[in-house]
Amino acid sequence: MSDACARLLDEAERQPFVGWDFSWLGERRRVRPPPWDFEALVVEQARCSPDLLDMETGGGERLSRQAFRPPRTVAVEAWTPNVLVAARRLRGLGVPVVHVEGARDNVDQQADEPTGRLPFRDASFHLVSNRHGSFVASEAARVLAPGGRFLTQQVGDGWADDFYRLLDLPVPPPPPRPWTLAVAIAQVEAAGLEIVMSAEGVEQHDFGDVGALAWYVKAIPWTVPGLSIAAFRPRLAELHAQIQANGPVAVRQPLFWLAARKPGAADAMR
Repeated sequence: MSDACARLLDEAERQPFVGWDFSWLGERRRVRPPPWDFEALVVEQARCSPDLLDMETGGGERLSRQAFRPPRTVAVEAWTPNVLVAARRLRGLGVPVVHVEGARDNVDQQADEPTGRLPFRDASFHLVSNRHGSFVASEAARVLAPGGRFLTQQVGDGWADDFYRLLDLPVPPPPPRPWTLAVAIAQVEAAGLEIVMSAEGVEQHDFGDVGALAWYVKAIPWTVPGLSIAAFRPRLAELHAQIQANGPVAVRQPLFWLAARKPGAADAMR
């Protein structure tokens, strides 16, 4: 292993991951977005809504830099360490953070799902957004006011396959019930919401050095369960040489999004 590769991997081992903040990577990871801009879609709806519930806010990173937030904006987060990070980040913006029980993965939920309850009254919000978090569709529908909107962007199955290939590991078999736009639409419609718009696409992550790739996978341990930088150093050294010779390595991740409306009152949303 070259000294340069060892330095990159040592740095990745030492660097902590806090909240849902990938800014440490800077230009070492470049993201080619899907054909839509989910943040812009949320802002468009937020500008004509009196309130917003941001589900699975992480460390509050995206919500804190959102171009517009309604006067009453509330964030919820299930993972305890992130709750504290988000509360510190959003307190000065007047956004309360509520610790909630996380929902099970959507494909594992029952017809009368007991997890993922939201501690809010019926019809409490006119806009609910969820980026990359599990959700119970009936709960999202319950807290929406008539005419309100639910917007979610989700990562589809197979999102980690390219990481397995890069690390020269067998790609896991597809799950018995894949997480797809069609399944999400069925759950949302079953909760009584009307689909307004939806789309599927791909987001590409280009990693410019092996340290950036190693840190990203370490930061999200469910990407390749059980992975450690120390155990994979020989393979990571091979990837370092590959990147030096051929440029960044790419990881493609399937995404989908949908917007749904709760029937009822006149629709003030767009």
